[in-house]
Amino acid sequence: MQQIEHYSTFAAGSTMLSQRLGPQPVIHDPCLIARSELGAYTELGANTVMVETQFGDYSYTAGDNQIIYATVGKFANIASHVRINPGNHPMERVTLHHVTYRREMYGFGEDDAAFFDWRRAHHCVIGHDTWLGHNVIVMPGVRIGDGAVVGSGAVVTKDVEPYTIAVGVPARPLRRRFPQAICDALQRIAWWNWDHDTLGARLDEMNAAARFVEKYG
Repeated sequence: MQQIEHYSTFAAGSTMLSQRLGPQPVIHDPCLIARSELGAYTELGANTVMVETQFGDYSYTAGDNQIIYATVGKFANIASHVRINPGNHPMERVTLHHVTYRREMYGFGEDDAAFFDWRRAHHCVIGHDTWLGHNVIVMPGVRIGDGAVVGSGAVVTKDVEPYTIAVGVPARPLRRRFPQAICDALQRIAWWNWDHDTLGARLDEMNAAARFVEKYG
């Protein structure tokens, strides 16, 4: 993975799906990335904000995304306007406003480091080969399993099991993508860990889940 301390621009004129991907991440203008790691063959659409996040190989954002304090697996498909780990406000304090923890902005001394550590403790985990539809919100501390799908507009307040389709507000499981035996076999195979050449050689076999599991499971 490539460590990125701070990033705020990329070559003008590039668009999603307009160029060949490779070991170096493709980041479209404008983006803001801070203290994050991006894997190979990754792509971030314009207006992506990413803070303190690990972003796995082959994953992408379609643009207008905000991701903070998260681990995103490989081959994640993140549609536009998805937000992962929106900011929590301190409801137990007299004021909800960030004046009590972003103190430096207002000339009130140092920021409240303990508050931001509390936010970091509610880390989000997005599994491998996941699909988060347009305008999905993944709330702090939620884990979404490998192969899961979250329907557009859903607000995910609880963990989503692997290979489960979840929809609604709040998001609820709708059904499994495959029979349980196939779901379990796909996780055992863990094809997302194959190297690039192996993936390319076996790509055509990935169009039929049952045959794929029979051969590699």
